[in-house]
Amino acid sequence: MIYDYLIIGAGISGAAAACELRDHGTIALIEAESTPGYHSTGRSAALYTRNFGGEIVRLINRASHGFFQNPPAGFCDTPLLSPRGLITVAVPGEEETLAPIMNQSTPDTAIDMLTGPQACDMAPLLRPEFVGAAAFEAGVADIEVASLHQAYLRSFKKSGGNIVCSMRVDRISRKNDRWHICAGGRTIVGRILVNAAGAWADQVAVLAGADPVGLVAKRRTAIIVDPPVQIDPSRLPAMEFADSDSYIKPEAGRLMASPGDETPIEAQDVQPEDWDIAVLADWLQRRTFIEVRRIEHSWAGLRTFAADDAPVVGFDPNIKDFFWLAGQGGYGIMMAPALGRAACSLILKDDLPDDLVSLGVLKDDLSPGRFTATMSA
Repeated sequence: MIYDYLIIGAGISGAAAACELRDHGTIALIEAESTPGYHSTGRSAALYTRNFGGEIVRLINRASHGFFQNPPAGFCDTPLLSPRGLITVAVPGEEETLAPIMNQSTPDTAIDMLTGPQACDMAPLLRPEFVGAAAFEAGVADIEVASLHQAYLRSFKKSGGNIVCSMRVDRISRKNDRWHICAGGRTIVGRILVNAAGAWADQVAVLAGADPVGLVAKRRTAIIVDPPVQIDPSRLPAMEFADSDSYIKPEAGRLMASPGDETPIEAQDVQPEDWDIAVLADWLQRRTFIEVRRIEHSWAGLRTFAADDAPVVGFDPNIKDFFWLAGQGGYGIMMAPALGRAACSLILKDDLPDDLVSLGVLKDDLSPGRFTATMSA
């Protein structure tokens, strides 16, 4: 069988693109691991806000909001968003560091300034001596990551799409205007190749004869700990800190904490470093009332960045029928609905959807050709 589309990578980006393309041809969604979403999607505890990331990422996040609020009929059984809220804490004497965050406040994404006592009332696990003021964004919501990913995969399979797992690509060739994807003695043939391989996207590009775009995978560490006995985590907002990259998020009756690390690392089945966990545990006990008596669970995930921190979405400028969908930089869950539509529209019509264009996102902002142009200058 010759497929119309071969999508390498069944994480959230590949799954969203497959779902959007499902009515426009036959598709094989190819995954290296035994389970889709094993590396990044399955290790993400995402929030939705329009105010994370650079300018392009924020616009794409905004374009995803309607889908999260009102997904297509029958897409999923439960809401994809649940209210959470986010406070950004400044230590005493450094309240001015909240100004850039307050400047992002708009009528539809209001951000309010809180005094130190107000912030501690909202998040009583914070030690008051480290809270000078805080910015509070009520509209931040938890994303049901597993539900979103599984709904994309389920919709794709119901339409007849083929998900091929445990197929780590070791050779890609092009013959008679068709791509031949080979792994472990198996070969799958298709017309257009979509590179949604996450941290491995540059490696896939090289196998296909394309130039890499310089993607960098970075490790992000997280742990699960118990909250203080007297505190109900379900009532807490997510918390981040203006003087640190660390953050805390309620998670299934416990607390997820991360140092917000972005350590460059080769693409791999990444694991947390003991030192990062120890430093985070010490920080939690100094800045909050959390007593880290045991760590329920620890893990690390990969976040993959392009040089300008914007995603890479579009046909390769030099290799025919090779399409990039990579470099989401840790915001892939939030951007998935809009980027899935963007990929579909660019493949079919060579242009972005009207809503993204109206927000000010240009095809060249996402194109892999922007890196080729930079290198040639």
